[in-house]
Amino acid sequence: MQIAALLFDKDGTLFDFHATWSAWARDLLQLLSDGDPALATVLAEAIDYDLRAGRFRPSSVAIAGTMDEIVAALAAHLPQWSRADLAQEMHRMAQGAPQVAAAPLADLLPRLRARGLKLGVMTNDAEASARVHLHREAALDYFDYVMGADSGFGAKPDPAPLLALAQKLGVAAEACVMLGDSLHDLQAAKAAGMMPVGVLTGPATAEVLAPFAQAILSDIGELPEWLASQG
Repeated sequence: MQIAALLFDKDGTLFDFHATWSAWARDLLQLLSDGDPALATVLAEAIDYDLRAGRFRPSSVAIAGTMDEIVAALAAHLPQWSRADLAQEMHRMAQGAPQVAAAPLADLLPRLRARGLKLGVMTNDAEASARVHLHREAALDYFDYVMGADSGFGAKPDPAPLLALAQKLGVAAEACVMLGDSLHDLQAAKAAGMMPVGVLTGPATAEVLAPFAQAILSDIGELPEWLASQG
């Protein structure tokens, strides 16, 4: 079936994962530990963040998990914080996280729309944060629909949100390409009957993604050339 829609993960796909979230994690851990280096170390280990390197490890829940899962990992070591307050503070800081686009979105997205393609976002981040990040890059209006883990359709690797997104876009699941940097993205795409395409702007390597992807791109900037190769 001809490709009719491109569905994008956000972090690690539209935006470089480490450039965005490693800085956010550093500031978050500094806030939550209140200057206590021992507590900072405990919190960092809880979310598999390497304090010395200033980067998330590939096993981190932050890479493909939801904000609720990150909150749960941290809350066990922060009895002075309620989960609700911790989640609120993390969402506030997430909306201010420094974004580094994986490719020039103002150039790429209009080219994709000019092909007649529908564009959607399904992220395990919160929908509000996703909208803030996309708006800040002047990219929000290029997307037909933006969905988060809190939008009421579930989170990846469950295929349900991808199927719901395809329905919102008015296209068949098998006519969708799902682009993502994690196994959660690719597994959800396969389960939904979509074409899974991996990108290397997140923590996962090509060797990790390749068994689950029909194609691997260095970044989403390679999409026009890849689409041309698909006819």
